[in-house]
Amino acid sequence: MSLEHAVNEAHRARVRFAPSPTGSLHLGGARTAIYNWAFARSCEGSFILRIDDTDPERSTPENIAQIMRGLEWLGVDWDEGPRVGGDFGPYFQTQRAESYVRALETLRERGWAYRCFCSPEELAERREAARAKGGFSGYDGTCRALTDEQSQARAEAGEPFAWRLKIPAGHGPVAFDDAVRDHTEFPAEAIDDFVLMRSDGSPTYNFASIVDDAEMAITHVIRGDDHVSNTPKQILVLEGLGAPIPTFAHLSMIWGPDGKKLSKRHGATGVEDYADEGYLPAALLNYLALLGWSLDGETTIIDAETLKTRFSLDRISKNPAIFDFAKLTWMNGVYLRETPAEEFACLLAERVQRAGLADAADFKARHDWYLKLAPLVSERIKLLTEVEGMVRFLFLDSVTPDETARAKVLDKDPDLARRALQAALEALESVPEGNWDVAHIETAMADLPERIEAKPRLAYQPLRVAITGSVVSPPLNDSMELLGREKTLARIKALL
Repeated sequence: MSLEHAVNEAHRARVRFAPSPTGSLHLGGARTAIYNWAFARSCEGSFILRIDDTDPERSTPENIAQIMRGLEWLGVDWDEGPRVGGDFGPYFQTQRAESYVRALETLRERGWAYRCFCSPEELAERREAARAKGGFSGYDGTCRALTDEQSQARAEAGEPFAWRLKIPAGHGPVAFDDAVRDHTEFPAEAIDDFVLMRSDGSPTYNFASIVDDAEMAITHVIRGDDHVSNTPKQILVLEGLGAPIPTFAHLSMIWGPDGKKLSKRHGATGVEDYADEGYLPAALLNYLALLGWSLDGETTIIDAETLKTRFSLDRISKNPAIFDFAKLTWMNGVYLRETPAEEFACLLAERVQRAGLADAADFKARHDWYLKLAPLVSERIKLLTEVEGMVRFLFLDSVTPDETARAKVLDKDPDLARRALQAALEALESVPEGNWDVAHIETAMADLPERIEAKPRLAYQPLRVAITGSVVSPPLNDSMELLGREKTLARIKALL
């Protein structure tokens, strides 16, 4: 789509997330995508996914697929972009070469671009000399003084060249009102005539990105504040093209607990890794949204629908956000507890199947059984990775007490453990198969402490060890109902 058409079409908010597919979708990128998506949804605008894949050595189809999977897992859907199309495509920079050629021609015609024949070696030598004198180390404008005839002649002679932006002499400060950082400006004399198109014909980031934004009619550029220094350069390109200047909103960085930029050394990984580690997408979406934004300064649990209707740029903080892994895990626990039994049963079954304890046929055959188990587990875990350890005993033919159970229960007072198990066996044998449920089990076991003259915790703990092999498990009576009469009695007898 032409720049003129794009300008005419820009009648409502249009934002974009433009990742470079040189790796997986990391947390900072995910937060940027969430803010763009939530802003678009809050004002009934459009959210565009654009792939800035101009780094051929590091951009891979696998990374592109991984980024899209991460967004989809979070529930961040896009209105235009790969897979869904749109009127402003293509949505891969490698397919937009004509746009950059066309934009460069416009800049040439308007006197905003010139050829630069300086070699990399010459440029490096001049920069070093300038630094040594303490002067400006940007491009010194050597080729800016060439006449059109001189430039054309050298190009026709086969001399390699790049294209640079020609910043008008006497240009005042490049200023913009950042939606997060407020009024910001840069002196034009501190910005050199930067390269637009390299000698191999490839566009630089500061040229390609803003040309795409202009042609896609982007109204708001919401991105990390590591791009603040790029903004004045991109505004100058837009001035040269005669294109509208979008609203910029630069987000503060996410820091680790040590106050340094979040990275792998803090345990930060890609979004898909958080899925593998047992986090729910809704919990991670909620937590990332609060890293630099708040609804009212107090509300912590914010679902996607609330985010889409209440998000606003004016509530984004200027201060860096601290990533707190403990708080994210706590929040995940809240979401797990609030997950409907039917939905959690499916998540539970998926984890059980992944661990090789059961298959899909078992879930289908014992659906109601899984539904009974679901709330017993969801109320007691913070990560889905804890599911396997908590329910494994229910899927095994027999269990062996772990070291903690032996040390704290069986070996600590063998006589008490033996008496408790014998009394429990007698009580449970009185419950017929047809009445094997929590209510009848609880009635039969009610006087166990009195019968062996022990405190309730000491009386029931040996039974828990016999049934589960551990001192930690879902509620004991529920566990025995789910395990079944035959297996329950067999495990008590085995331990006796």
